[in-house]
Amino acid sequence: MKFPRKKYNYLLIFFISGLLVPGYLSAQAPEQKEILVPVLNKFILGNDSVCFSNGNWVSDNFYIDLGKYTLSPIPFYLNSLYFEFKLPENSNSPLNFQYFLEGFDDDWLNFTFNNIKEYTYLDEGEYIFHARYLNAAGEAGETFSLNFRIMPPVYRSKIVYFIYVIFVALILWSIIKARSFQFAKERYKLERIINERTEEMVKEMDKTENLLANVLPKDTADELKSKGKVAKKKYKMATVLFSDIQGFTKIAEEMNPEKLIDELDTFFFHFDSVAEKYNIEKIKTIGDAYMCAGGIPDKNRTNPIEVVLAAIEMQEYMKKLKKEAKSRGQNFWDIRIGIHTGPVIAGVVGQKKLSYDIWGDTVNTASRMESSGEAGKVNISGSTYDFVKGFFICEYRGKMPVKYKGEIDMYFVNGIRPELSINMKGSPNEKFRIRLQLLRLLDVEEDILMKMEKELRENLSFHNFKHTLNVSTQVELIGRAEGISDEEMILVQTAALFHDSGFLDGLKNHKQTSCFYVRDILPKYGYLNDQIETVCKLIMSTQAPISPDNKLEEIICDANLAYLGRVDFIDNMKNQAKEMINNNVVSSEKEWFEKQISFIKDHEFYTATARVLREVSKEEQGKILEELI
Repeated sequence: MKFPRKKYNYLLIFFISGLLVPGYLSAQAPEQKEILVPVLNKFILGNDSVCFSNGNWVSDNFYIDLGKYTLSPIPFYLNSLYFEFKLPENSNSPLNFQYFLEGFDDDWLNFTFNNIKEYTYLDEGEYIFHARYLNAAGEAGETFSLNFRIMPPVYRSKIVYFIYVIFVALILWSIIKARSFQFAKERYKLERIINERTEEMVKEMDKTENLLANVLPKDTADELKSKGKVAKKKYKMATVLFSDIQGFTKIAEEMNPEKLIDELDTFFFHFDSVAEKYNIEKIKTIGDAYMCAGGIPDKNRTNPIEVVLAAIEMQEYMKKLKKEAKSRGQNFWDIRIGIHTGPVIAGVVGQKKLSYDIWGDTVNTASRMESSGEAGKVNISGSTYDFVKGFFICEYRGKMPVKYKGEIDMYFVNGIRPELSINMKGSPNEKFRIRLQLLRLLDVEEDILMKMEKELRENLSFHNFKHTLNVSTQVELIGRAEGISDEEMILVQTAALFHDSGFLDGLKNHKQTSCFYVRDILPKYGYLNDQIETVCKLIMSTQAPISPDNKLEEIICDANLAYLGRVDFIDNMKNQAKEMINNNVVSSEKEWFEKQISFIKDHEFYTATARVLREVSKEEQGKILEELI
């Protein structure tokens, strides 16, 4: 027999902590024979959270959606559920209970008289709890159903997983940072060790280089470091100086050795400073003998004059020491100095103990000049005399026989010529310096022209060393005719030699680059700072648009454009056009000629000499260009 269903109302209870549980079940029991819907008597979450008891909601933390029997999500720590059912009061027959938890049980459980059902330690997930009665007649009543969801444990929630990811990322980041820091510490430690070792090596290298610099000339030392050996070089003109203490053997026997060495160190040290002052290379000292040479390792034409100047200064120093010694009632030494000019061979001898030395008849002859000289005087050979006679007062003293050479003339140098000395007291004056610089100008010319010939690019068909040589020659020609001084001639000729040296680095800003070469090279040739800046101004005056401010600038500007008045004008124009085309300045010869026509028409030479030297008028040159176009 089936019992009719009862009608139920569902009521929303309270909400705390986000859980939904059945609120209050009130039943209106119509007058029927049997109630077959289970009635919830007690509902417990966890072990002690009583939510429903005796038909009343004990906890206000849970509620049930109205008409839906769905609990709000249950925290994982409350994953044990306790259900207790009771018979309705009007039930007049014994009932069996049957339970089924979807998501946990596979099917309905067996009927039991136990009105209590308990589930413990449920996993997270969705569940539906079912309960029903079975009366004595074996009929099942309506099912009581309750939907609920058990949340995952906190440590498995999405936010915690996110925290896990962040935490793991932080750990990995910390590990990486720690390892990076450790690597940085190790790297810093290694770098510090390397830097310390490098500094030590640099210091040792500096010591070695300084030692080499004291033993060998700089270029020779550089060659030795780069190649491991030094090739011997022949110099066509070097001036060798020998000095020796007169009667040194007797002095050494009578004098205390320590004092003797100290005295030798004193004047040898001064000799070294004098040699350095005049760009003379010290070769060696043997006992009381001192040997040095000019014109090596850097070739120059002024070495005979510079070596004689050094010899005079050395003798003056020894005379000063002798005078001071006599004032104290002591004896002092006299030295003999001999000088000869000629070819030598220079190189490095030795493998473990290196030394820079020179060989040749010139060395032997210089030694003979010293031994044939007199104490307190400078004895020079005839070949040296030929180079220095315009600067010094020399006294002929006869001939000396030399093996394989015959007889050689000898001269005593008595000092600088009066007109070349300060107050005629023996020190070189400005006139002496200018005359010496005129000789140095020949060295400057040789070096810069050789550099330009070797290093200028092949696509420079006009601004090459030939053009530089032409400008230098024209400067001298115009300068002499205009009556400029020797010093002015030096400055304007130097500017002519360097005015296109900037093309060594390219066409762009070549005048400024030329000034860079001037400031870098000329100090080696004894040019003063004021002279160097004057040379730079002269170079910049040749830059377009041309507007010279003084006579020297007019001379170099006229010399630079002297080809405009020569018969080889067209050849020069074609070379210019070719150069401009090769360097993408113009696209054709015609374009360059068109630009030059207006320039030629407006051009005028500044100096009278340049106007006189013009071979072809500018009108004729312009017509020739127009015909070519």
